[in-house]
Amino acid sequence: MNNDNNATQKRDIESEKPPLNWVPVIMFSVTTLVSLTLVPWYGIAYGYETSAWVACVVITWMTGMAITGGYHRLWSHNAYQAHWSLRIWYALWGAMAFQNSILSWSSGHRVHHRYCDDVELDPYSAKRGLWFSHMGWMLRKYKSGEVNFDNVKNLMKDPIVMWQHKYYAPIALGMNIGVPLLLGILFDNIWGMLLLAGFLRIVVAHHITFFINSIAHKWGSQPYTDKNTARDNAFFAFLTHGEGYHNYHHIFQNDYRNGIRWFHWDPTKWFIKACSWVGLTWDLKVVPDIKIKRAQLKMQFQRAQEKLANAQSKDPAKLEQWAAMLEKEYDEFKVMLNEWTELQTVKYAETKRSLAEKWEKAALRTRYKELEYSLKMQQQRLKLMTAQFAS
Repeated sequence: MNNDNNATQKRDIESEKPPLNWVPVIMFSVTTLVSLTLVPWYGIAYGYETSAWVACVVITWMTGMAITGGYHRLWSHNAYQAHWSLRIWYALWGAMAFQNSILSWSSGHRVHHRYCDDVELDPYSAKRGLWFSHMGWMLRKYKSGEVNFDNVKNLMKDPIVMWQHKYYAPIALGMNIGVPLLLGILFDNIWGMLLLAGFLRIVVAHHITFFINSIAHKWGSQPYTDKNTARDNAFFAFLTHGEGYHNYHHIFQNDYRNGIRWFHWDPTKWFIKACSWVGLTWDLKVVPDIKIKRAQLKMQFQRAQEKLANAQSKDPAKLEQWAAMLEKEYDEFKVMLNEWTELQTVKYAETKRSLAEKWEKAALRTRYKELEYSLKMQQQRLKLMTAQFAS
């Protein structure tokens, strides 16, 4: 009887599951199956040329950079501005990553940041499990994954974004078939290129990106905030073009950097910065150091207070001493924050005054030019009048 009840409950739970999302299910199934069977079989039977391995690595890097630098930091977060030529480059290689259009990807990602960890609203909430946040969320038509373009209206004004969205399927298929095929023809290695630079590269690139939604919300440190599950993980930063510094990103999402220290592995940051030297990117947004320090210190004080509260000591006097010292440090911290706020207010007022002065000077210069022109015209009119009188 109990077994019948358990079976009934299981059927009820399964019946509540959303329907399968067949497009990603088929795509993931085919690419994974080919990578696990045909790729090793061909390697054993015929071997792969160096050109195919190099193409696999280079295209993986280019599609990954299009996602991290383009889809993510440029379009999802407006962390900087980019020239139309770079945006086209991002749109093409981003489509080759097979992760949906810029518009759909950015919309879902903005929802993720707004409702991070909410099991009902976050499309890939880490609190629904590692598998769900990694790729399970794409395999069924969950309500939280429904795309609503109300939050990407600014992107709908970008003609490159809309062009890619409208023609995403032919662009994605054309890039994924055309590029490996062309390289295969050039290097006389069609099957090697299709299998390595095509199928294997897609699978590897997918899981590298998915690590950010899953592992970067599971393992790592939280030096800036513990208000969500995002973590900094240097190892996965190495795998994901710098996206592994995820705790920082979730509190300062508009910064064009994820790794803020010079030694942080963040190729996306370096690429964006290098592009700014030749005019391909500009308006690179950077969070002021004092805001970063403020977030770090808040977390340090919070952890120190938690540690003190949980401390087991035989010397109550020592605990009281530590508590007094911590309170003193925190009071100083609050004083510095208040001073910083006041300085920001003064700076804002000074900026407003400076802008007002500039506007007044500009207005005076304009009026001066107008008067100068009026005098010149008046001079011309007087000459004509004098000539008429003389005649």
